[in-house]
Amino acid sequence: MKSEPLFYFLTGILFTYFAVHTADDGIWDITTMLFILMATFDFGAGIRSLWKKASRS
Repeated sequence: MKSEPLFYFLTGILFTYFAVHTADDGIWDITTMLFILMATFDFGAGIRSLWKKASRS
């Protein structure tokens, strides 16, 4: 799938945006930490997808 890495990076950016806006009380709030965790997984999946594509070529 050509757009798979792009999808993961865009959702990672979206979750990072949500994390920044929910960090009013501090970054140790549970919702902020969940958004940060999801963004990390999405960026990691996007990087893995790019590496898979590079190794196939």
